[in-house]
Amino acid sequence: MLGPVFSRAWTTLPRRGRFYLLRAGWPAALLGLMLAAWLVVAGTQVVRNTGDFARFGGMLFEALAPLQLALVVFLAAILAATSVAAEKDRRTLDLLLLSELSSAQFVLGKLCGVLLEVLAVVAAAAPLFWLWLLFGGIGVDQIARALLVTVATAVVAGSLGSTIALWRDKTFQTLAITAILLVLWLVFWEVVALGGLGASFGQMSAGDAAVVFSPWRAILAATRPRDPRSATELFSIDPVWYFAGAAFLGAVLLNAWGIARFRVWNPPREVDERPGAFTPREALVRPSGGGARDMVEVWSAATHAETPPTAAESAPGTTRPVWDQPVLWREMRTWAYGRKVLLVRTAYLVFCALAMTALVRVGGTDSRLTRVQAAAPLVPLVVLSLVLVNAQAVTSITMERDSKAFDLLLVTDLTPREFVFGKLVGVLYNTKEMVLVPMLLSLGLCLAGQLSIENLLYLVGGYLALVAFAAMLGVHAGLTYEHSPSAVAVSLGTVFFLFVGVGACMRVMIAFSGSFGVQMQPFLAFMGGGGVGLFLALGVRNPSTALLIASLACPFVTFFAITSFLLGQTLNVFLVTTAMYSFATAAMLVPAIHEFDVTTGRTTLGEE
Repeated sequence: MLGPVFSRAWTTLPRRGRFYLLRAGWPAALLGLMLAAWLVVAGTQVVRNTGDFARFGGMLFEALAPLQLALVVFLAAILAATSVAAEKDRRTLDLLLLSELSSAQFVLGKLCGVLLEVLAVVAAAAPLFWLWLLFGGIGVDQIARALLVTVATAVVAGSLGSTIALWRDKTFQTLAITAILLVLWLVFWEVVALGGLGASFGQMSAGDAAVVFSPWRAILAATRPRDPRSATELFSIDPVWYFAGAAFLGAVLLNAWGIARFRVWNPPREVDERPGAFTPREALVRPSGGGARDMVEVWSAATHAETPPTAAESAPGTTRPVWDQPVLWREMRTWAYGRKVLLVRTAYLVFCALAMTALVRVGGTDSRLTRVQAAAPLVPLVVLSLVLVNAQAVTSITMERDSKAFDLLLVTDLTPREFVFGKLVGVLYNTKEMVLVPMLLSLGLCLAGQLSIENLLYLVGGYLALVAFAAMLGVHAGLTYEHSPSAVAVSLGTVFFLFVGVGACMRVMIAFSGSFGVQMQPFLAFMGGGGVGLFLALGVRNPSTALLIASLACPFVTFFAITSFLLGQTLNVFLVTTAMYSFATAAMLVPAIHEFDVTTGRTTLGEE
């Protein structure tokens, strides 16, 4: 019904190993968190009656339902964006435009193919949520509302990623704009919920408005029992239903816009602006009545037609000198990722301005900020910066693979050291705003007397170690995985697990107990399982002892760093973060240079 694009996804999805891994891995992770939380409760208090079980069930549901929402938002947006971007990078979208495929069939087919995979994960975990009814403390309506919010958020997040991918031509632009818009969406409505723009909007309170338009506020409202006496005249119906309606309406508008502009955005307009060069844009945008056969003939005849030489070809002109490091020169002196990357930088600076405003407002109400108050605006900014650096790094490699330029580079006299370091330095140069702005904000806190010089050095040193790790992780994933969507998913998924996933575990810990010594032991098994999965993802082609140690230790180190930060042990945070993530960076960097052929798949360990 949705055309051949969706039919292909429907047929090939069950053949992918990632599909089974996600369907089995996510329920297993939820089950592991449930068991760990139960061990925490059983180890810190005596469970006497059904009331204790009910409190455990309610707290467990309130802690894990938002975690599933975060995973679904990440999967839907990233997979939808990379699915469309891969078609553009491989130039297969041009062939699809030559066919009789309609715009709606492509746009909706791609989106629904991605949502099949995402919603299958939700469906696999749903029985576990219903099983929690046996604990008590939650009702059927709460689980139903939470699943509704999750599905609605997946649809709108996937629609956002797909539409941006249809609009932008470069994968990095697509991923960066998608990530920034998602973070801005969540942060803006958090500001609204906290009364930053007023206590009410007409008859609607600020909290109700945030529930209607923010998935985070909606999932928090869905996990709590609703008191009918608190319903206003405007919200006699549960506001969660309003959120579902707003999300599905937003998805319809995004997809309608993408369908209407599909053949306007594609193929890219930059191709038309080349003087004297033929482009089949007119044939693609307004195909003739003869169908696909006539369009192919138009394409073939026009591409073989003789065209007069352009001024750039016939007249000698000035040439730009190329450095001795051609990869680095291309990264720093050309628009390799498109001129619209300036839009990404502008959007990021807007988000930085919001974070700075939040810091100023919090500092104006309190003469001395606590660690948590200072970290609240900075943590989303730092995580977003690491995501953007990682996205830039992985797409810098996948772009070379998809355009077949990587194979040409391999037959030149370019050394692995020149290629890898050229890419790394180029990534840091192209994301210099993302690297420098968080440090400048930290320096501003220090000058304002909110941060000591010692803690400033700890913060900057640890942040630079994480930036280097994010950049090297992207390059490593791009070199290891030939399939671009797989490389992007593994690279960004690792960042998501290490920072968002471990942070969610901390949220579970705080919800159930205040004793970190008791909590550490139940979470060892969960962290160990995550480390094994991390090693399988990163060491799939070139396993090493150093990479195994880094994969197993990074989740524990992140866990320990967050715990130490909450306890005020800032020196411990700096030491363990810098040491472990620097070691992990070296564990990926050394094989990338000295075993380049194995890392890129040109040979295997047995053939060396």
